[in-house]
Amino acid sequence: MPRSPRPLHLRPMAILIVFVGGAVGTVARFGIAAALPPVHGWPIATLIVNIVGAFLLGALLGGLARRGDESRRGRTLRLLIGTGFMGGFTTYSTLATETAGLFGAGDGWLAAGYSLGTLIMGLAASLAGIAAGTAIARPRADRGPTR
Repeated sequence: MPRSPRPLHLRPMAILIVFVGGAVGTVARFGIAAALPPVHGWPIATLIVNIVGAFLLGALLGGLARRGDESRRGRTLRLLIGTGFMGGFTTYSTLATETAGLFGAGDGWLAAGYSLGTLIMGLAASLAGIAAGTAIARPRADRGPTR
């Protein structure tokens, strides 16, 4: 009786791909956080990382979805960049910690604006990324005549 393939999340190569992407994404986030200190109490680095990450993840997934069935290359990109890199790069746990810190410091309006603003801008960035990824991945025949 043939064995069914292991689920993707239990395959050593898939785990390694996510690990590598996550390590690179985490280092990138750390570099941005080190380069951009808070501005007037506003944790700008986390905001930028989460908005850029939402856009890029939307673009990746929109593009891959537009291409149709998941190929081996598409799955590797999704695991490496989507799950790994973007998982390590974006940081909603830091958003929550920074929001709690702002509330704890008596900056309730700043905390509320920061958390709600990040979520709203993240949603908008995701939608824009999906639209961009879908447009870029559109087959040539759908793009119209080329010059």
